[in-house]
Amino acid sequence: MNRNLEYLRTITPIDDETFVELQKISTFRLLEKNTAIAKEGEVPTKRICLLLTGLMRAYIDAESGKQYNKKIFTPMAFVGPLTGIITNKPSKLTYETLTECKVFEIDFGKFMDLCKVNTQIANLYIKVLENVFMEYERRSLELMSMDATQRYLKLRERIPNIDDLIPQFQIASFLNITPVQLSRIRKKLN
Repeated sequence: MNRNLEYLRTITPIDDETFVELQKISTFRLLEKNTAIAKEGEVPTKRICLLLTGLMRAYIDAESGKQYNKKIFTPMAFVGPLTGIITNKPSKLTYETLTECKVFEIDFGKFMDLCKVNTQIANLYIKVLENVFMEYERRSLELMSMDATQRYLKLRERIPNIDDLIPQFQIASFLNITPVQLSRIRKKLN
């Protein structure tokens, strides 16, 4: 069975015919490291990605020139500037690959058209939005209730080899700490 169909079926029931419809509005792409799929301040294309392999991030540039990672995406996540797509306004975040990534790029307009006529696709959209909300809430609670060491350990649980995949400053930015603080945490843990 197709791995992507299996994954979608973990979210909501999808029959083979519906999966074929989703394939028709999707394109497989290999993205090099540091490839932006959407940029802060630009009205995004009507495309969203299903991340198959690799890591991606969503970040914002501060006036100081520093970047703040809002989210690190792992495989089988939906990635893209959904707010910008829905509102047809400039994205507030940049979405970029941290490693080489394989993705299915989905035409969001056609996806929404299918939602109107296919309840399985509409249910998939609802479940994806529910998961996005739950992830947002989880992340907010971690930032409010955990110290930096606990957040780092949680991140390593979710992405065990993260230290080998992306630079320390990217990890620190996601944890909302400085690279020096992360270095101290890593030293203490070793």
